[in-house]
Amino acid sequence: MSTAAENTEPVAAADASARIRHARISPLAAFRKFWPLVRVNRAALMASTVLLVASAGCDTAAIGIAGRLTDDVLAPGDLGAFWGPAVLWLSLAAAGAVASSAGSYLAGWTSEHFVLGLRDRVFQHLQQLPPDSLDRFGTGDLVSRLTGDIEAVESLVASAPVELITAAVGALVFAAAAFWTSWQLALITFGVAPLIWFGARVFGTLMRTATRAERDSNGRLASLLEESLANMPLVQAYGRGAAEHSKIHREGRTWMRMGLRQIRLNALYGPLGELIETFSVLAVIGAGAWQISEHHLTVGGLISFSAFLGYLHPRLQELGELLVHASSATAASERLLEVLRARPAPEAAPGPAAPPLAQPARGAVTFQGVGFSYPGSGRRVLHQVDLEIAPGLLVVVTGPSGCGKSTLGKLLLRFHEPSQGRILLDGRDIRELPVDELRRHITLLPQDSMLFNGTIRDNIVYGRPDASEAEVLAAAVAADVHDFVSALPEGYLTPVGKRGNNLSGGQRRRVALARAMLRSAPVLVLDEPTTGLDDASTARIMPPLRRLAAGRTTFLITHDLRLAAHADLVLHLADGSAGASVPASPVEAAVEAPAA
Repeated sequence: MSTAAENTEPVAAADASARIRHARISPLAAFRKFWPLVRVNRAALMASTVLLVASAGCDTAAIGIAGRLTDDVLAPGDLGAFWGPAVLWLSLAAAGAVASSAGSYLAGWTSEHFVLGLRDRVFQHLQQLPPDSLDRFGTGDLVSRLTGDIEAVESLVASAPVELITAAVGALVFAAAAFWTSWQLALITFGVAPLIWFGARVFGTLMRTATRAERDSNGRLASLLEESLANMPLVQAYGRGAAEHSKIHREGRTWMRMGLRQIRLNALYGPLGELIETFSVLAVIGAGAWQISEHHLTVGGLISFSAFLGYLHPRLQELGELLVHASSATAASERLLEVLRARPAPEAAPGPAAPPLAQPARGAVTFQGVGFSYPGSGRRVLHQVDLEIAPGLLVVVTGPSGCGKSTLGKLLLRFHEPSQGRILLDGRDIRELPVDELRRHITLLPQDSMLFNGTIRDNIVYGRPDASEAEVLAAAVAADVHDFVSALPEGYLTPVGKRGNNLSGGQRRRVALARAMLRSAPVLVLDEPTTGLDDASTARIMPPLRRLAAGRTTFLITHDLRLAAHADLVLHLADGSAGASVPASPVEAAVEAPAA
């Protein structure tokens, strides 16, 4: 058997050459990309659009009645002519209110369902990514994308179609009514519409760039905050508070500048639109006064036209704002697409359907000429690993940091694919197996005892939610958890706190061991199980570790050569050389491997 580890394996999935690239797409392309999530609720979307358009129609008719009341009731002082138009006006107002309320609710219902569906889709995709790929983004930045960016995309894909159709139809209806009332005044009004559209185009382009910069900075700030808060004990112990505050402050100032840039653009765009609208109104009033003096238009007609104009300009302004907001939302769409385009964990190799593994698998593991380089690094971590492990053996994997020890476990779990060679489980190439099925037969005990913010029992049954109480208790006893849990007031219902902070390091490790025992998979990967524990805690955790490994094919990744005393096979990885030995005694296990 021969292996090589020529370079250190990266902490992240890739080095600086694998930095995230910003995708650039158009608002229309972003809309098409996410539209399928809205299309499933298109009936509600269409109904809301129809109702909102009907509400605009009621408003238009009501304005026409207001003009009739002016000319037929107020001007001649004929109270008898008041009641008919008044009842009609009130009826239209009631119908418009009902239509507007129902349409707004349905539009909001569609939007909220879109947000839920998109967040589910992005989160499910994140669950399929290899852990190293997630490191490219940072936890805080991913949270920002799953919240603020998704809400911004909703404004483009779910809300915008209703707003666009409603505003456009409303603008057309009010424009037609205005044209019918006075085509001369209508031409004056329509003359300023291109100015509104041109302003929206210019400000939309500027806003898109500003929003992209603001969202990126927000993600970086969230990641810095998450990292600094998680490591606060270390920050305090090393007296690095000022340095951490400086980092947060610098990124916070960057975010503030990007936010102020957006505020400036919004502050300019709104008043500019109002200025154009004021110019149009003054022009209409002047021309309308002339038409009244020439008896081409009645006072009621001018009032109706002014009302139509009062409804028309906000619709034109809304259309312009939609263009600006679409550009802003496109920046958020680009950030989500960067996540969705990240390569997920590999699926089964294409080909004829292969039969599933035996239940349970025996646990025979074979590495045949396996080599690996991290994507984008160009550096070879493993080379020509040939290893055949019979079921139930304990293999201790040792070597200096960065030599590729953890990489073996990642390849076995198919977080990555080998660059060359193949890995077999019970004689089957693991690439032929669906990832979920493969991982049902492998239990990972990571270096960090990852616990969720729930009870001790919740964390033990995490890998087997359907386990019986007897099975949970047996796993807890075997992992040396039961004694300390029994002394707690709430027992197994004791909250562990965020990341298990309510427990000691040794207690967290034993809870993680109980979780692994309960899962009872035939292959076990233990990644530095004693890291961070003192001698007493290590001594206490070793019996549960031996019970966990008993009868399982176990890869024990460790720097601690004392653990090699329990091995059936020792695999030593080092720069440029590697060796494996089957020790004749526990002592030989610790000394033969480095000499290979």
